Amino acid sequence: MTIAPQLASIRDRISAAARRAGRNPADIALMAVCKTFPAKAIIEAYAAGHRLFGENRVQEFTEKYPAVANLPDARFHMIGHLQSNKAAKAAEIFHAVDSVDSVKLAQRLNDAAQTLNHTLEVLIEVNVGGEEAKSGLSPESPDIAAILTQASQWKHLNIRGLMTVPPFTEDPEGARPYFRKLRELRGRLAAQNYANVSLDILSMGMSHDFEIAIEEGSTCVRIGTGIFGVRHKP
Repeated sequence: MTIAPQLASIRDRISAAARRAGRNPADIALMAVCKTFPAKAIIEAYAAGHRLFGENRVQEFTEKYPAVANLPDARFHMIGHLQSNKAAKAAEIFHAVDSVDSVKLAQRLNDAAQTLNHTLEVLIEVNVGGEEAKSGLSPESPDIAAILTQASQWKHLNIRGLMTVPPFTEDPEGARPYFRKLRELRGRLAAQNYANVSLDILSMGMSHDFEIAIEEGSTCVRIGTGIFGVRHKP
């Protein structure tokens, strides 16, 4: 699969979905998810003008990192479950961690970013479907408020919003209530005006359902298969 036309096609679909929802397409970021794909796929997407990438595993991206670390303006986000003992490495090689799911992990990331003397953007991962096999905090978890309350103490973290992976349904419409639930949660949390927290990002929607996510307010869609094709086995 040639990546450039796939990127163009996805961008066209994002624009069309945004217009249907009465939104500005420029307000929706496209993240190319390159887990299981080699560094050369990232470089090809970069050559096609793309700059925002997502990875699921610290170890996998550590292997790719030397080949892509010096791509000007490229940004790499950790979007998979992150163990707290890998926080230091994640803070070193990623610009952002979109899967924070505990106070402990947030603290570890802040400490690591402080050591590196930079600021790390983070999102809180919310398990809107309550699926045991998925990471993330439940929408009712007091840990969400705990993270947001302590954000003012973490001078090297910038908490930007929420991320979710809804339960898979054959019909993309099945994801709509989960996307809506995250948007409504963001609204309630934003009304609390937590210090050092912006909550302007809703990362939701993947290759299967991103147009529904856009209709429900997503500001960042995470596309892998739709850009890079069928995944390689890890």
